[in-house]
Amino acid sequence: MAQWKHMSQMIQCLPHDTINDLYPPNGFPIEVRHFLADWIEIQRWDDFLLEKVEQESQAQTLLDQTISMLQSIALQNDNVVDKMKLTKISGNMTKFQQQPLHFAVMVRDILAKERVLLSMSTQMQSPPQFQQPQNRESSFNNMQDVDYLVLKVLEVQEIRKSMHQLQEELNWERQNYEGLQVFLSCQNNGPIQQNGMDPTQSEVLKLQTHIQQLEYNVKAMATKRFQLLNECVDCLDQCQTRLISRLKAWRWDQHKATIGQPFDDNLDLLQTWCEQLLGVNGKLRQELMLIGEPIPELKERLGTLLQVLIQSSLVVDKQPPQVIKTQSKFSTTVRYLLGEKVAPGKPVVLKAQIINELQARNQSNVPGDNVGELINNTAVLEHNTSSKSTCATFRNMSIKKIKRADRKGSESVTEEKFALLFSTEITITGCDTPYRIQMISLPVVVIVHGSQDNNALATIIWDCAFSEPDRVPFVVPERVPWKMMYTTLNSKFTDEVRTKHNLDQYNQHFLAQKIFDKPDFADDFSNILVSWAQFNKEVLPGRPFTFWQWFEGVMELTKKYLSTYWSEGLIFGFIGKQHLHLILKDRPNGTFLLRFSDSEIGGITIAYVSATENGGQKIQNIQPFTKRDLEIRCLGDRIRDINHITYLYPEFPKNDVFKRFYTEPQASSSRGYIPVSLLTKVGTDTNSDTSPAPTPLAESPHSAIDFSVCPDDMDLDIDTILETLHQ
Repeated sequence: MAQWKHMSQMIQCLPHDTINDLYPPNGFPIEVRHFLADWIEIQRWDDFLLEKVEQESQAQTLLDQTISMLQSIALQNDNVVDKMKLTKISGNMTKFQQQPLHFAVMVRDILAKERVLLSMSTQMQSPPQFQQPQNRESSFNNMQDVDYLVLKVLEVQEIRKSMHQLQEELNWERQNYEGLQVFLSCQNNGPIQQNGMDPTQSEVLKLQTHIQQLEYNVKAMATKRFQLLNECVDCLDQCQTRLISRLKAWRWDQHKATIGQPFDDNLDLLQTWCEQLLGVNGKLRQELMLIGEPIPELKERLGTLLQVLIQSSLVVDKQPPQVIKTQSKFSTTVRYLLGEKVAPGKPVVLKAQIINELQARNQSNVPGDNVGELINNTAVLEHNTSSKSTCATFRNMSIKKIKRADRKGSESVTEEKFALLFSTEITITGCDTPYRIQMISLPVVVIVHGSQDNNALATIIWDCAFSEPDRVPFVVPERVPWKMMYTTLNSKFTDEVRTKHNLDQYNQHFLAQKIFDKPDFADDFSNILVSWAQFNKEVLPGRPFTFWQWFEGVMELTKKYLSTYWSEGLIFGFIGKQHLHLILKDRPNGTFLLRFSDSEIGGITIAYVSATENGGQKIQNIQPFTKRDLEIRCLGDRIRDINHITYLYPEFPKNDVFKRFYTEPQASSSRGYIPVSLLTKVGTDTNSDTSPAPTPLAESPHSAIDFSVCPDDMDLDIDTILETLHQ
């Protein structure tokens, strides 16, 4: 009722003719709008279209409910005048029973006009100022722009109807004038009136004046009609430009989602926008045809706008995987936002092709040279009535083989980018000719073995993070500022780990030190440029892996085994040994923290303060726990096992912090066996609470098995024991 609340206040300032035009007494009286305001505003009138015959029953239901509620309100109303008026109105509205869809569309248009009047109350005489859409709210504002456009088109239609009536009246009066002229010519042969003026001659003069006035009015309305048509085409052009911009922004957000940026994938509002602009274009083309004389400039503009709209409405709704292994199945979904406007009859079949970077730059022609062979590369556009979406889903597509371009310099196969091109020929209801439409996917990297996955993903990450909107496919910068790189790493890490706990300033600084190989650099790295080679081409100094391979390994380990620990701030994360010594040097023995290993891929280690033989202190680093280790025994249990680590930095008792991660001891077997337990030991640690804690070895083995209490007949899991001892 919020809309009517504001509208009812505005009505007091509107001319009487405007109110009657908005709420015609013989159509949808203002009393109905007032008494049923709450109910009217929660119904989905915007979905109704005259050409959708299948909506007839839904419209009939709403009409029946409207009449029923009016009758009920009339019976309950104590005001005799209101009671009689509502009873009469409810009776008059039964005339819509033959055409309930017209009733629903009428209500839709009234609500649209209200929104326009509310949003543009002081600007109705000039086109609105359009703003660049950035989100759903701004998209709604642009929908109001469309409402304004619809109102202007309705005005053109009303002028055309008025002109038609005036022209009919003019034709009639001209016929009368010709008849009177004949009559006068006959009268001239008879006796002359005494007063010198025949009554018929007076009528002729009046008729002449009236005809001249009608001709002037028709000409004035024709001028206004042409002016309004020009305004409508200009407004349509602006609205469609905003729509295309918003579609590009949606695709851009979809692209950025790969690196963890937020993305609203709902296309329903954009689909409604497309459908309304298509409807407006059709109505304007009809109005041009009804003028009777050609206006080639407007006709050409509308034709171009129509073609752009039809071609731009094809969207890759669900992107294919951006790293695709040959001979492996994958799926993707393409949606057509004008699906309900597709001409019935011939099914629309989309075809997918794989194209290389050079072909992606020349999309004006369908590629003739196949660079790859796709299996199951066709799908039919199918309409879903419940979701009101029209999609083609490629469920079991596969790349059988790929033809690679000649590589430049040290470029590897995992740096070569391809894309899927989706194309078809489509005919829209109301359009004479079919249109060729196409759309490409986000860039993909094609691999032939799982070992290439990590490097291929690096190519995609760099592309998604640092490409520019409207770039030439698939150009990316060779170097970017570290602050952009760090933002990307943080976004990707938090998205993969599914956490709100970001990398902190210490993590950021250590990552910069590592990628730039400057462990002693203490200043700000923000504007120092990092290259693609430093990211994932050159191995880190003294290591057999690149920066990205190392970082991605940490991310995967955290995602699978450490997400809760990380989210609760129990893992310090990325920290250099210099910084480590700085923050632990004055801490009591047994103080420890968890940090990601910088010497191997996908490892987490425990750094702790221990006593030296001469009574001093030193910092020890336990051999990193990897995926294999944490699959055998979780991190919480391993921390519990190591008795000489007692306080999580800065001073939290470990049992208070990690207790909920401890695994309960196994109960005795029902077969009478005593269970085996896996325990973590550091160096020569005896794991006894009463013995002094020996000095653990840096990077020393950490796993052991205690089976000293096994009965002689126990069936040992030899494979597990050997695997564990092998650690």
